[in-house]
Amino acid sequence: MGWEETAADKKARIAASIPQEWRLKSEVTDISVMDYPKKSDIMTTEEIAITESSATDLVAKLAQGSLTSVAVTTAFCKRAALAHQLLNCSLEFFPEMALAHAKELDEHLQKTGKPVGPLHGLPISLKDQFRIKGLETSMGYVSWIGKYEEEDSFMVTLLAKAGAVFYVKTSVPQSLMVCETVNNIIGRTVNPRNNNWSCGGSSGGEGAMVGFRGGIIGVGTDIGGSIRVPSAFNFLYGLRPSHGRLPYGKMANSMEGQETVHSVCGPLTHSVADMRLFVKSVLGEEPWKYDSKVVPMPWRQNEADAIMSKLSSGGLTLGYFNCDGNVLPHPPILRGIEMVVSTMKNAGHTLFEWKPYKHDFAHDLINGIYAADGGTDIHNDLSASGEPAIPNIQDLVNPDLPKIDMNQLFDVHLKKWKYQTEYLEQFRKVEAEMGKEIDAIIAPITPTACVRHNQFKYYGYASVINLLDFTSVVVPVTFADKAKDERNESFKPMGKIDEIVQAEYEPEAYHGAPVAVQIVGRRLTEERIMAIAEGIGKLLGNEIT
Repeated sequence: MGWEETAADKKARIAASIPQEWRLKSEVTDISVMDYPKKSDIMTTEEIAITESSATDLVAKLAQGSLTSVAVTTAFCKRAALAHQLLNCSLEFFPEMALAHAKELDEHLQKTGKPVGPLHGLPISLKDQFRIKGLETSMGYVSWIGKYEEEDSFMVTLLAKAGAVFYVKTSVPQSLMVCETVNNIIGRTVNPRNNNWSCGGSSGGEGAMVGFRGGIIGVGTDIGGSIRVPSAFNFLYGLRPSHGRLPYGKMANSMEGQETVHSVCGPLTHSVADMRLFVKSVLGEEPWKYDSKVVPMPWRQNEADAIMSKLSSGGLTLGYFNCDGNVLPHPPILRGIEMVVSTMKNAGHTLFEWKPYKHDFAHDLINGIYAADGGTDIHNDLSASGEPAIPNIQDLVNPDLPKIDMNQLFDVHLKKWKYQTEYLEQFRKVEAEMGKEIDAIIAPITPTACVRHNQFKYYGYASVINLLDFTSVVVPVTFADKAKDERNESFKPMGKIDEIVQAEYEPEAYHGAPVAVQIVGRRLTEERIMAIAEGIGKLLGNEIT
């Protein structure tokens, strides 16, 4: 078979995995499908209520037996089936396997009176990078189709130990190295709020699935914004932890062995409470005993409590910036930053302007890292099947950059380390001047609200955080408003990429698009940054999305 036939067969197998009674009766032409589950006759009223609950509420009911895992898993499987048919967001769907596991968990609870762990019976969706024994992991590559996994990723192992049920693996862009989600296997994944908008990437299938509530907690990965961008574009919370906090071992990946900038795992959720449930559950399984790269650092409640105290007393010290000196964000993002800043000022906290330190240098450095092998790894996987590259790859992995040798790589490592330490020095200088500890920085995550297809051009707001390996949590803020977010007609571009990004903005086309910010802290400050993000979300009225 040629690559087209291989891809078509895989796409057909995904479609066939949806039971007949869960299939759409007719074509849906609505631009937004957010309310489709309530309009269709596929889900019961109870099932809709289950999928619109919080994960924290569901695990409490599952543990006490007032809800069965079979009922909860059925509800999410049905909604995930709708999500795939409407949004094109799944690469593996396995409801029979999920329901069999859910039944085992229900029988365990009935027999012992005890849940197996803090996630007992809770369905969790996974990005296709996660390996599950017996299932395929294509990761957007046609040449990977037909290869069945012989073992689980460590994250899968630990989530299963905590009681999770797996039922779907979601779509990714070919190679992962794109902040939109399109591949030659199933095509493009779209945004549930508007099918003219991107769902983000590379965890875009997760963003669409969880945004549509076909999932309650989704697990993605992030090497240049791949958790945070889909979270922002789908009005979700998303955690990019620092490297070493959560397990990444035995994952599928592009450019495996690239150790200069690490990809990390993290959750996409509707609330920080659900995010905290996920992180605490994983850490409770002691992942450092499985993955040698994980820091032996259990959940530190005292770190979260310190922030809670500051939140209640107006004692936070927060920096903010709305432009990195490379690309000016669109008007909705500028308004979103201002909303967060003014909200926190009104709550009594100390806000100050943060000057981004050498973000242009950092952006160029990490782009060189992404292309350090000259595109060899990606090219090899494409040539194995003969499929063409999706055009979006070149926006992040520059095909014009040459492969570097080992001595050049050593130099890159030194430049990264030097930049990271210089950035920490900027923190210390400002703290000395203010006489206060900086708790976090409020920043754009993208220069645009949820973007139109093929228009994601600038990764710097996300990728510089990856280079620094800082902790970051995305907070959903508001929606673009054509009446408030008019074009800046006096705008003068700072450079070519700035000109391209600004030219894309049209108030009418972006009206209603999700707007988000990221809350950034030093390395391994997950408890603190999650608590700050939760506090901001509450003050904005977006505690649960």
